[in-house]
Amino acid sequence: MVTVNEIRWAQRAEGPATVLAIGTANPTNCYDQSTYADYFFRVTNSEHKTELMEKFKRMCDGSMIKKRYFHLTEDILKKNPDLCEYKAPSFNVRQEIAIVEVPKLAKEAAQKAINEWGQSTSKITHLVFCTTSGVDIPGADYQVTKLLGLGASVKRFMMYQQGCFGGGTALRLAKDLAENNKGARVLAMCSELINLLCFHAPNETESEVMVGQALFSDGASAVIVGSDPIVEVERPLFELVLATQTLLPNSGHAITGDLNEAGLIAQIHKDTPTLISENIERILVDAFGSLGISDWNSIFWVSHAGGRAILDQIELKLNLKPEKLRATRNVMSNYGNMGSACVLFVLDEMRKASIKKGLGTTGEGLEWGVLFGFGPGLTVEAIVLRSVSV
Repeated sequence: MVTVNEIRWAQRAEGPATVLAIGTANPTNCYDQSTYADYFFRVTNSEHKTELMEKFKRMCDGSMIKKRYFHLTEDILKKNPDLCEYKAPSFNVRQEIAIVEVPKLAKEAAQKAINEWGQSTSKITHLVFCTTSGVDIPGADYQVTKLLGLGASVKRFMMYQQGCFGGGTALRLAKDLAENNKGARVLAMCSELINLLCFHAPNETESEVMVGQALFSDGASAVIVGSDPIVEVERPLFELVLATQTLLPNSGHAITGDLNEAGLIAQIHKDTPTLISENIERILVDAFGSLGISDWNSIFWVSHAGGRAILDQIELKLNLKPEKLRATRNVMSNYGNMGSACVLFVLDEMRKASIKKGLGTTGEGLEWGVLFGFGPGLTVEAIVLRSVSV
């Protein structure tokens, strides 16, 4: 007779959860940030608001973003004019698009991760899906299961309305699933059509719409996570050593979203960069204390690309060298803020840049690193990463 504890331990993996593959995807429509203000005010019939347009141009110029990708096209906007009016009832049409296109974009990212992984989809045991774009029953997890042809016994987890910290949450959940289910291979994905939900005409009295229009974009990312990689079959990239989630004190007002019949109105308070930067070192100390690491320039950084001001204040607060946030700034520049999908784009950028430069590991030649996701709450996800030699 075996004991309950023996049964429990037999179900668990021996080694840490490991990222085995990464895939990313964007809509085909790419918009240049330098000309986006003219486009935005034209399609919303707002060109007569000249002072507001000049203000928006300054916001775009200061955003650090060069280009972004959107599912919405001018043709879609012409067919659905309510999308171009300020707070016009338009949730139904946004929802109709999202429930179809969010899983489709996720499938594209997931297929790239699966191809890199090199194994059959029949070996995927768990599915984690995260989105703040659209809600349906059955959900996007069900739809992408069909699109990818996954097995009927795949264990699914659906996460809605996490916001920008959702990429860290999905990775943390994938870590727990992989380590507590021997042989598990977890497909974790984030898919966001943020611009679809947040697209509204500019308004003189509320700047929230313009902030979102200057920052947000659409994208999907996916990872395969599993413990005990199969030698000569799977290629480990990053070990997920420790994961934490922290609610910052007195910060519930910092990032919020009002989802109503007009779509989503996202609000980012001016205090947000300061709140994050003032608390980030405490989170780092708690996460890395057992490893004896306190020099934040000695680790590699994978941070959500939440905005230029946030990155600047983190860099200043921790005295980070400019190259520490290079991967994040590159993603911010080339894609904008893609919500939950963003931080996995940065993880992909980190490993690609490290390999291209021949730095010896997937973490810029360094062994230890941190992944940060932050969003509504304010909620901060922090994952201690260990890079793998290549």
